[in-house]
Amino acid sequence: MAAKHVAVLMGGWSAEREVSLRSGAACAAAAERAGYRVTRIDVTRDIAAVLTALKPDVALNVLHGRPGEDGALQGMLEILGIPYSHSGVLASSVAMQKDLAKPLLKAGGVPVPEGKVVSRHEAAKAHVLERPYVIKPIAEGSSVGVFIVTREHEHPPQELTRPDWAYGEQLLAERYIPGKELTCAVMGDKALGVIEIVPTVKFYDYEAKYAPGGSKHLLPAPVSSEIYEEARRLAVAAHRALACRGVTRADFRYDDSLPGTKGLVCLEVNTQPGMTETSLVPELAAHAGISFEQLVAWMIEDASLDR
Repeated sequence: MAAKHVAVLMGGWSAEREVSLRSGAACAAAAERAGYRVTRIDVTRDIAAVLTALKPDVALNVLHGRPGEDGALQGMLEILGIPYSHSGVLASSVAMQKDLAKPLLKAGGVPVPEGKVVSRHEAAKAHVLERPYVIKPIAEGSSVGVFIVTREHEHPPQELTRPDWAYGEQLLAERYIPGKELTCAVMGDKALGVIEIVPTVKFYDYEAKYAPGGSKHLLPAPVSSEIYEEARRLAVAAHRALACRGVTRADFRYDDSLPGTKGLVCLEVNTQPGMTETSLVPELAAHAGISFEQLVAWMIEDASLDR
């Protein structure tokens, strides 16, 4: 029986291009070790023509940001009839738009931070929430374009007025939640473990996420069993609330000064989580006894249409 032909889609043109290339290279190598026939594709705007000519059995989508994470690539793959990994068109689109995802998460019983949508010029002119608060793009990942405004910041971030600002005119302003940074992956309908992320810098930004030594990952997270299991439960609830498929990762803040589970809040669901050598999902899978090759093979075999 011929080996399944897998097109590993990576790169693209988003702000997360470099980490996507690293994720794609790691996944392609793992897929080859698992016995698949692999074609590596650095996605450009002629991707539909490339895939039409290539005719792969499966597309392993390892793009981060647009167009691989917002439903656009998923829609194209649906039209071409190529089964693909991760979430489908609607779930990808909604999860990417944080302002749309929040009410759905809330309706699904998942607590989210208080906040509102503001224009970037409004956010630069005056404080849009009581300090401390967070300003973030509505549809970016990897902490790209995120600012934490503390009580010490007399003025809002003036970087928002820069002419080369590339992260959208509308932003999300949210109450800052002190405490621990937790994350939990979901594989199919099952939660894996919970990691506490401890940045070695002031803020867990793009560099801290992907540079070796930029953060410490504590696995299992050193929290009470009640909080640990609640994070796992909420990760699955968030996955289902957005109708996700395949592998996702839910990110949380946990204010341990509040009683019980009241301090646990979901920031977002990542439908295309990183797959680099420093990424969280492979680490969580390994902790559950799932090797990187097994994780990648699972994503390939889980691929389908009408997701």
